Amino acid sequence: MSSLAEQHSQPEAIAIEVCFTDDMICLTLLDGREVRAPLELYPKLAQASPEQRMNYRLIGGGRGIHWEALDEDLSVESIVLGRKAN
Repeated sequence: MSSLAEQHSQPEAIAIEVCFTDDMICLTLLDGREVRAPLELYPKLAQASPEQRMNYRLIGGGRGIHWEALDEDLSVESIVLGRKAN
């Protein structure tokens, strides 16, 4: 279990760019990190066309990603931590 102090020592996950491969979502974060996660964790994105995936907007100052046509919202932190979509 991590302590509150350890959680605050991690840089906040703020996305500045989102891209995709055939089976991964790829984020570039404000602090320079690049994060990849399998699309299978996000069924709506996995089933979407490449055009639908790229039709996103960053929300909350880059803390979230919204896909209007897919009715999908994901937090950048959840992607960084590898959490599955509900």
